[in-house]
Amino acid sequence: MSGPTTDSLVVSLRENPLDPKEKVFRTALNDRGEFKITVPVAVPTKADLVYGDDVAPLYLDPGTDLDVRFKGDDMAGTLKFKPNDVPTGIKAKISNGSTLTTEQRHRQQAANANNYLAEFDAQFVENDGFQPLPDNIQLYEAPYISFLEYRRKHELNFLEDRAARQSFTQEFYNYAKAEVIYSYANDRLMYQDLREQVVNTEGRLKMTPDYYSFLNDPALLNSPESVQNELYHEFLINYVHYAVAQAKHLRSDPSFYMASYALASKQLNGAIRPIILGRILQESFRFGHVKQSAAMLADYRTFDPKNHYYSTLKTDFDKHKDFSIGAPAPNFKLTSATGDTVHLHDFTGKLVYLNFWKSTNGLCLRDLAYAQELIRKFEGKNIVFINIALDENEQAWRQLVTIKKLPGVHVRVAGGGLRSALAQSYALQEVPTYMLVGEDGTFLNTKPKRLSSRAAVDEINQSFGKASTYSSTIELHPAGGK
Repeated sequence: MSGPTTDSLVVSLRENPLDPKEKVFRTALNDRGEFKITVPVAVPTKADLVYGDDVAPLYLDPGTDLDVRFKGDDMAGTLKFKPNDVPTGIKAKISNGSTLTTEQRHRQQAANANNYLAEFDAQFVENDGFQPLPDNIQLYEAPYISFLEYRRKHELNFLEDRAARQSFTQEFYNYAKAEVIYSYANDRLMYQDLREQVVNTEGRLKMTPDYYSFLNDPALLNSPESVQNELYHEFLINYVHYAVAQAKHLRSDPSFYMASYALASKQLNGAIRPIILGRILQESFRFGHVKQSAAMLADYRTFDPKNHYYSTLKTDFDKHKDFSIGAPAPNFKLTSATGDTVHLHDFTGKLVYLNFWKSTNGLCLRDLAYAQELIRKFEGKNIVFINIALDENEQAWRQLVTIKKLPGVHVRVAGGGLRSALAQSYALQEVPTYMLVGEDGTFLNTKPKRLSSRAAVDEINQSFGKASTYSSTIELHPAGGK
């Protein structure tokens, strides 16, 4: 490295597509900017080379040995790879490297692959003109498709030109081609949703009848040679969401994740199926009903008999289950501002909006006016608003509640604040924190809309009776796909 700007370099990778934790390999630079790093991989693996704030893609092939060079102040723009212990010059170029030994040829292919990624990144990925954002997403349907097809054509030409002039392994060629195919497919699939979010001066576009016809290609869903490609994974999870929505299952519906799981288990096959089913499960662990998640996780073992991913998913489920939809909200016994004893289970049969706050917190105080307005809107409805103060100063809290005549139920945790047992039982990290508890005493939403949000009213209205709807959905839509 010439002109080092920091004293270490990192290679990071994910061995398990369902484990968000990356494996990180770090090495120090010597005073000449030299470094050596060994990264153990069992199969060809996509990784990242990280130096300071610069990140560049890597393709690591087992058994290869590369010379890597770049400038410290511009890694992405100057990155070059050469194979170690491979003759250079005309001999190495004759017959696409046919004079090399098998090991040398493999190293040359690895260098070719990584040089391709660096060039592809500079020409297409880092070029806004070839990306939907920020400008191309504003195009209407016909010109947007033209843009995508133009980009796909040039990316494929770039790949085929490089493949004709230098040697790639078949695995890397498949990976690189999948990058092009699924970049096109994903950007086309997500166009309608993304444009609606970005171009907020217009309504949602109505697409022509054949806009989504490209999804009818069966090879697009089941592509064994693309299994290692993350863009393929992203396309499939977005496709499942789209297909389930077309079947009238909205994200807010209790049946959404079970319907997604059932669809993926039927339409996908081979090595990609347990990966995408695992992705759906991870979404359900965070946003779905805990009993539905448990049922699907038990069914998942059918698709992962060798336990490639199940243990990772089980750990993830255990991490989230206590605060998932359908998990029982921890009961409490607190004293109200009027001196009464209040338990959460006193309100079984009612929707409960919990507001954890402090009278000394500016954001909490700002939300007071919105809280009062929201409570008035639901006066006489089957809902109670419980405001749980984490104040250390009882007198100041009680005085504020009394003088302001704050509506709703007001209780206080007697000492400890965010370190108190109650705060820990609800995994509180900050105030204000809001939660919705269903009529059966289980969590409906641990991150509802803020009191100040205009959408809070609609969200609460949609929450009445939803807890019982989830219970019936578990019976109506069992996990399946065997």
